[in-house]
Amino acid sequence: MTTADYLVELGDLTVTYDRHPALHHLTGGFARGSLTAVVGPNGAGKSTLIKAIAGLVRPAGGHVALHGLSSRDIAYMPQLAAIDDSFPISVLDATLLGHWRRVGAFGTITRAMKAAAREALATVGLEGFESRSFGSMSAGQRQRALFARVLVADSPLILLDEPFSAVDARTTADLIGLIGLWHDEGRTVVAVLHDFGQVRRYFPQALLLARRKVAWGETADVLTDGNLLAARAMSEAWDAEAPVCEDERAAG
Repeated sequence: MTTADYLVELGDLTVTYDRHPALHHLTGGFARGSLTAVVGPNGAGKSTLIKAIAGLVRPAGGHVALHGLSSRDIAYMPQLAAIDDSFPISVLDATLLGHWRRVGAFGTITRAMKAAAREALATVGLEGFESRSFGSMSAGQRQRALFARVLVADSPLILLDEPFSAVDARTTADLIGLIGLWHDEGRTVVAVLHDFGQVRRYFPQALLLARRKVAWGETADVLTDGNLLAARAMSEAWDAEAPVCEDERAAG
């Protein structure tokens, strides 16, 4: 695959937290229109990768290249647990945040934008919930609202961090169906997941991380017993006392 085939290209990407490695020397790319699951042990750098692509963390080394995209073309959905559900915001207003990259902090929300938000809520099964407090809903309902926000963003690149965490089977099935529609529309979707069964059934490509790349390609070739054992061994070899990252020492 050539550079021209990639929507997102990673070149020797390294990310550190407090000068300790979180993601090391990752090279590769996500093809245009691809549907990829990012998997690996806890602390493997999966969420860090998503944040680096979204521009939310700064690489200590290497780079992320977006081909034909700007930051306004990315829809990023964080983990549900990372969202402050005590903030007093309605479900409709939370969904309207999908327009943020286009209108900014001081832009005007138009009638058309509100209509699109209501339509998105209906699509995810939350019609009639517009005035409800976001924080008053169940985890599954909040996750549906976050998917509605992604729908409103209408972005060619969609980044999802654990989109099925703490939701029931019916909600998961509905949201997986929505991801399939995005893929059919030619959007590029990258999702952090833990359920290998879901990955094997619904995601054609997979990236297996253990702070470094273990395997990247067709899901059946990535999720082998050997690769999973290697990822576990690599993860266990890292610890909180890992040495200061040489990339950041050189940069600092």
